[in-house]
Amino acid sequence: MNTDTENTSKPTFDHKAFLAAVTDKPGVYRMYNAEQTVIYVGKAKNLKNRLSSYFQKNVSSTKTKSLVKQITAIDVTITHTEGEALILENNYIKKYQPKYNILLRDDKSYPYLLVTDHKHPRLALHRGVKRIKGEYFGPFPTVGAVWESLRLMQKLFPVRQCEDSYYRARTRPCLQHQLGRCSAPCVDRITETQYKEQVSLAKLFLRGKSSTVVDTLVEKMEVASSSLNFESAAKYRDQIATLRKVQQQQFVSGIASELDVVGLYKHKAQVCVHLLFIRDHKVLGSKSFFPSIQADNTEQEIISAFIGQHYLVNEAFHGLIPKEIVVGQTLEHQKDLEGLLTARASYEVKISGKVRTERGQYLKLAMTNAEHALAAKNSHKESMLSRFTQLNAVFELDQEISRLECFDISHTMGQQTVASCVVFDPNGPLKSEYRRYNVTGITPGDDYAAMAFALNKRYGKSTNESVLPDIVFIDGGKGQLAKAEHFFAELDLEKIPLLVGVAKGESRKPGLETLILAGSHQLISLPATSPALHLVQHIRDESHRFAIAGHRAKRQKVAKTSTLESIPGIGAKKRQALLKYLGGMQEVKQADIGTLTKVPGISDSLAQIIYDALHDN
Repeated sequence: MNTDTENTSKPTFDHKAFLAAVTDKPGVYRMYNAEQTVIYVGKAKNLKNRLSSYFQKNVSSTKTKSLVKQITAIDVTITHTEGEALILENNYIKKYQPKYNILLRDDKSYPYLLVTDHKHPRLALHRGVKRIKGEYFGPFPTVGAVWESLRLMQKLFPVRQCEDSYYRARTRPCLQHQLGRCSAPCVDRITETQYKEQVSLAKLFLRGKSSTVVDTLVEKMEVASSSLNFESAAKYRDQIATLRKVQQQQFVSGIASELDVVGLYKHKAQVCVHLLFIRDHKVLGSKSFFPSIQADNTEQEIISAFIGQHYLVNEAFHGLIPKEIVVGQTLEHQKDLEGLLTARASYEVKISGKVRTERGQYLKLAMTNAEHALAAKNSHKESMLSRFTQLNAVFELDQEISRLECFDISHTMGQQTVASCVVFDPNGPLKSEYRRYNVTGITPGDDYAAMAFALNKRYGKSTNESVLPDIVFIDGGKGQLAKAEHFFAELDLEKIPLLVGVAKGESRKPGLETLILAGSHQLISLPATSPALHLVQHIRDESHRFAIAGHRAKRQKVAKTSTLESIPGIGAKKRQALLKYLGGMQEVKQADIGTLTKVPGISDSLAQIIYDALHDN
């Protein structure tokens, strides 16, 4: 149902007429402002009663008063149950991002540790859809937590972690075998039975059964010792010693086998939700979230919204719902949430609101981490604001700086050139607005032309002056800066951003950078302790990192691609025939046309095409 009253001056909403016709069934409603933007999404067991509450005379909530003043239309979607309404509400919140709702902006998938289903299984990090056959352990809160676990597993169990392509190509043991971190199954340095035994122990360990692993190893050590196989007994002894050390230092054992703990800390209109991951009796790690809220949102509302958006709507978390979720208090729609989580997970999911003993300690830990995370975020924000203020003072601009952009170029001997553009505002990096550009159509190695290409890509077509940065930093000297000056001089803009070149010092050490102002080419050297210089270094280093990451990815892609793949008429079979007959890519490049024609399936005309393509004719 949609009611919309048009008015040439200011649209108004006839709530009495709307409420007279609205249904009393369960469902979801969307509220719109004058620009037809969704500003709030809500659900209700009885839509008529819930929507009527917004238009009462005595409304105490400041948020509700502000919201009602902006309403010009309301859409209603009826659902069969309140549970369906909860799912639909969270889907709408994700879609429209309404300003008056609690918004959780996090769609990243969680990483897993994967033991593949191969003849010689591999331990690896996995992220995304579970298409690879094998056993998955996790989820882990961060990729760093997975890498740390993989490094630990290398010390405990000599199970391979290399890529399958690397594993298949081995003819002799690699460095990991020499370091004692892999048993080299690729070259049969370990029997299949022994390797499967180590894989089984690794899986037991990942399930939290480290005591069982130790008992198994002790038994094997005693058997080896009794049969006078002292070398094997010594290996088991060392493995047991390492495991016992890890048990003492790394893992927290307890009664909690699989649960997430939701800690919350709220300060005025700011909130941090800290999620503690516990799987197989181990604390895998934690993650902090900073939802967008209104000042008068209650803790119950925030936690309910977090659970709904994180577990039910966030596609990255499908299949990762724990058997128990611990929160600080009983929730208003707790039974509905438990039912929806159980239906989504296909097993019973419990929300615990009143906890003591071990779970209480975990909750206290999560709440403490939430408080510290919010304080750290605010400290970073204040530091960033201070740096922006100092930078403004250096350049003596008329208005406060609100947006910075920085460009950098990365290539190897002129090949696979990539340009980067990173964006900062007073809160820090705006990573969603970072951009990379694959530079084409220039002389290889011409950094000046590459910079002009990147600037044209960024600002050349339909430049929106309202989102132009206050300062554009160019990583380079006067040559790159001159290209930027020439480019902006040709644009028809009322206000051109301040252009600043960032030239490295003599020894390229941080703190010795020189800033070059466009136009006058005045050189500015700031003290190494200057907050303004630290901001410039930060954005310059970030653009450098972003450019290098793009260049390396492009270079790796080219390295994995055969030159023959780009030649018309050369399919997989002909490529294989060329490489097999001639002995490799180097030999193919060195072969003349006559030699190429001797390869089965290669005609005279095709040999000419191959020869010309490989010799740039």
